[in-house]
Amino acid sequence: MSEMEIDLSQYHNALNRRHQLIRLLWSMVWGALARPLPRSMGNRWKRFLLRLFGAKLHPTAVVYSSARVYFPPNLTMDAYSCLASEVDCYNVAPIHIGANATVSQGAYLCTASHDISDPAHSLISAPITVEDQAWVAAQAFVGMGVTVGRGAVVGARSAVFRDVAPWTVVGGNPARFIKQRTLR
Repeated sequence: MSEMEIDLSQYHNALNRRHQLIRLLWSMVWGALARPLPRSMGNRWKRFLLRLFGAKLHPTAVVYSSARVYFPPNLTMDAYSCLASEVDCYNVAPIHIGANATVSQGAYLCTASHDISDPAHSLISAPITVEDQAWVAAQAFVGMGVTVGRGAVVGARSAVFRDVAPWTVVGGNPARFIKQRTLR
């Protein structure tokens, strides 16, 4: 097995200046006008700010002040969906949160990575979908290209790298099937 030298000085970010400017303005606006608000205040205001920057949010969607949204135009949230406190929504690619779905505190939704087989370490991305009635529990990690199926539950601190079947419960690192989810 031979060693290969990787020169990351050749890496360049493919994101254009307009995209970078939007992200800069967005982080300043959210940091100054939303993050200071208490959790129970300002849902309408926070939705307004997100929509102003291109997010597609249902009027009943909830985004906590401490949630971090990387690029609002790539966020869609349906009725009664929620991004809870300290959620990190790294949405280089689109993220869609379905109706009545919750992403709990400290979860990380990550739509991008780097191509480890490319010497230039190029950026790669794929969308994430959390379907209706699904729940991504506290501090879970959901990787790029994953769909969390309708009604599925991703257990706390799990790491999900493959699709989660509808109405199942998964947990662990990497996340594995635990049981079917049945509602009483």
